[in-house]
Amino acid sequence: MFGVFSGGDVRRTGYGFVEGAVGKSDGGSGAVFWITGGGVGASGGSGSPSNVGIAIAMTVMAGLAVAATLVYSNRGHLQSPWSRRRRKHALQPKQWKTLFDEDGRLCDGGVKLLKKVRSGGVHPSLRAEVWPFLLDVYDLKSSKEERDALKTKNRKEYKKLRAQCQETYKRSDSTNEISDRNNDDISNQSSEVIDTDSQANEETVESNNKEDSKRGEGSEVTSKTDTSSESESSDSDSSQEEADQIQHSPTPQKPNTNTGGEKSSFPYRSESFATWQRIIRLDAIRANDEWITFSPSQASVSVTEAQQLAKSVMLKDYSHLETCRVFHAGRLVAILEAYALYDSEIGYCQGMSDLLSPIISVVEDDSEAFWCFVGFMKKARHNFRLDEVGIRRQLDIVSKIIKGKDSHLYRHLEELQAEDCFFVYRMVVVLFRRELNFEQTLCLWEVMWADQTAIRAGITKSAWGRMRLRAPPTEDLLLYAIAACVLQKRKQIIEKYSSMDEILRECNSMAGHLDVWKLLDDAHDLVVTLHDKL
Repeated sequence: MFGVFSGGDVRRTGYGFVEGAVGKSDGGSGAVFWITGGGVGASGGSGSPSNVGIAIAMTVMAGLAVAATLVYSNRGHLQSPWSRRRRKHALQPKQWKTLFDEDGRLCDGGVKLLKKVRSGGVHPSLRAEVWPFLLDVYDLKSSKEERDALKTKNRKEYKKLRAQCQETYKRSDSTNEISDRNNDDISNQSSEVIDTDSQANEETVESNNKEDSKRGEGSEVTSKTDTSSESESSDSDSSQEEADQIQHSPTPQKPNTNTGGEKSSFPYRSESFATWQRIIRLDAIRANDEWITFSPSQASVSVTEAQQLAKSVMLKDYSHLETCRVFHAGRLVAILEAYALYDSEIGYCQGMSDLLSPIISVVEDDSEAFWCFVGFMKKARHNFRLDEVGIRRQLDIVSKIIKGKDSHLYRHLEELQAEDCFFVYRMVVVLFRRELNFEQTLCLWEVMWADQTAIRAGITKSAWGRMRLRAPPTEDLLLYAIAACVLQKRKQIIEKYSSMDEILRECNSMAGHLDVWKLLDDAHDLVVTLHDKL
C-alpha cells in the first residue's frame, strides 16, 4: 500500500517511508512513498525476495513520480486544485436541453448549469440563451412562460427608451436650425453697424486703458476675472442649450433602486446627454473588429440594413468602415444611448463600449442585448463612477491578495511606491477586455458571471459538493485573476523593474500572451488560499 505525498511522519501510522530523489532546481518538493511491512535499508543490500519486490515497486513509482513532477512543473508555482485536470468541455447543446423540466424550469435550481459553466464555459451556439440566466435577466427558477412574459415586458421598456433617444434627435435638429438662422441674421446685421461699433470700441478701449493704469496691480486680476466670466458665460450658454434638450425627457429610474415611483434623484452630470451622445458615437466608430469571425450573421449584413441603422441613430463619418462594422457601431450607439437614459447617474463613460461590444456580437436582438448589458453593469457600473470609489476598493483587494500570497513581491512593490496596484487599473475597468482576445474574454466573463449568479441565488458551498477540492464562488473572481496575472510575472517584476511605469508597461504588453484557463486555475487557487482571510 503506497501513495505520493509532499511529506509525512512515519510515527503517525506505523508505516515506513522512503523519500525518492525527485526534485526540481527551483526547490520543488520530493516524492514520499509509504510502504506497509518490511523496510528498505539505506545500504541497498540484496535482501529477501519480498524486499526485492518492494524495491521494484519503489522503482516504478519513482519513475511515475518523476514524470508527474515534470508535467506539473510546467504549470507554474501556484498550485490549484483545478490545475490537476484539463479544462472540461464547454456546456454543449445536448446537455443544455437536459437541464430543464417540462415547464422549462432548471431542474435543480441551476446548480448543474453553474457548475458546468464554472468548469468549462459555454458553447458559442448557446451563449445567447445562457447569458440571460448568468446576467440576472432571467431568474434561475423561472419557467419558460414567465421568461416569455418578461421578454415581452422588457422589449416594451427598451422601445420606450429608444423613443426618448429619438426625441433628442428631433430637438437637436430643431436647435441646430434655429442656431443657423440666428447666425445668418447676426452676420447680416453686423455688416450694417460695423463702422459705428469700431468707433465706439476705440473710445472705450482708450478710456479703459486710462482706468487700468490707475488700478495698477488690480488690472491683472480684473483681466483674469473678465476672461473667466466670458468663458463661464460661453460654457453656461452651451450647457443650458444642452440641458434644454434633455429637460422634457422623462427622467429614468436608477437600476436596483426602490424610488417608490418617483423620478431619479440623480441629476445629469456636467456633461449633458448630448455630450454623452457625441462620445458614444466616437467610441462606436472606433470599436475593433475582433467579433466578426464569431458572429457570421452580423458579419454578412447588407449595405442597406447597415446604412438604415446608422441613419436611425444619427451616426456619421463612417465611410471608411466595412459594412458589418457600420452595423455594429449603429447597435452600440442605440444600446449605449438607451443605457445612458436608464442609468442617468452613470450615463456614459469611455470603456463601456468595450464591455457592450462582445454582448451585441453574441446576442442579436437589441432589446435582449440591452438587458444583458444592464445585468452586467449592475456589478461593473461602479468602475465608471466619477469618485472612483469602486475602482479604489478593487485595487485595494488586488493589493491585499498579492500581499497575502507573496510578501516578498509586495515589499518590492512598496519600495517602488506601487503597492496601490494602480498598474492594473485598465484590467479592472474593462475586465481584462484589452489583455485577452475575444474568445478568452468571453470564457473569463462566463466563469465570473457563474460565480456571481451562484452567490445571488444563495447557492452555498454544500450545494456544490466536495467543495474542499474546489474554490467557493466569489464576487471578486476577476480581482483574483488580476492578482494571479501579476504573480505570474513576479520574477520579472522583482529582478528587472525599478519603477511603477515599467510594471505598467509590462501589464499593458500582456495582451495576447495570456492563457485564460491557466489564469483561472491560479485565480481559484488564490480563492482557496485567501478567500476567508481577506
